[in-house]
Amino acid sequence: MTIYTFDPHLYCQQILLVGCGGTGSQLSRAIARMIYQMKHAGQSTPEVAFIDPDVVEHKNVGRQLFTYAEADAGIHKAEALARRFNFSLGLDIAYYNEAFSVEKHIERGGNAIVLGAVDNHLARQELSRLKDSTEIDCGNHHNSGQVIIGNTASMEKVQEHFDYAHKHDRKTISYLPYATTVYPSLLEPEPETDITLSCAELTQQGEQSVLINGFIASIAAEYLRKLLHREPITTHCTTFTGDVLSMRSMPIQQQLMVDSFA
Repeated sequence: MTIYTFDPHLYCQQILLVGCGGTGSQLSRAIARMIYQMKHAGQSTPEVAFIDPDVVEHKNVGRQLFTYAEADAGIHKAEALARRFNFSLGLDIAYYNEAFSVEKHIERGGNAIVLGAVDNHLARQELSRLKDSTEIDCGNHHNSGQVIIGNTASMEKVQEHFDYAHKHDRKTISYLPYATTVYPSLLEPEPETDITLSCAELTQQGEQSVLINGFIASIAAEYLRKLLHREPITTHCTTFTGDVLSMRSMPIQQQLMVDSFA
């Protein structure tokens, strides 16, 4: 069965990190390092912005990349991270201490990569309103999680491009479905979860591994790196399980996607 390569023909002008908590704070460091390396190599770099309405609290220390220092305590998470990397690496990362809005934060033209690292269905509902932008969605449970890359809410468009590629004997497709298109349940609250508790509080109660966010962030960062450097992407979804230290990626195959997401 043919394995396809995902190429959205994207000239990235904007990177948005939505959510700067458990996974997002870990991911922010990887983004900053990649942008720094690109600048150091003399390459053109996209604008970067961190977005999160939450402030740093003591319960965030340890699992998230924040400290007890006065520089972090009481500061908005997006602002604290952006300032840190701007100061230490000489970058110009913008920050928005507010909830993500498609209309406000996505520049016209759609040449954006959005990294979703949110932990509630309301934030994902706003992310589901993306159009044309490429999204790398991160999600996790107690000691497992997944990363899904996509750039359209239309499964019909995905199917059309598979059919076109097959008809013309091509090995590249330009569209993959968003996470919320594949799994609509992500838009609904989890019935057995107390939505008043944050990931940090779940970690304190022993209901979430302290290391899972780092694993998920590393996977998402590698998808981002491949996009930025136009390297082949041949998988649509990568899952990780910490209990047995297992990682598995779903190859981009037409029949496999049809069977899995039907």
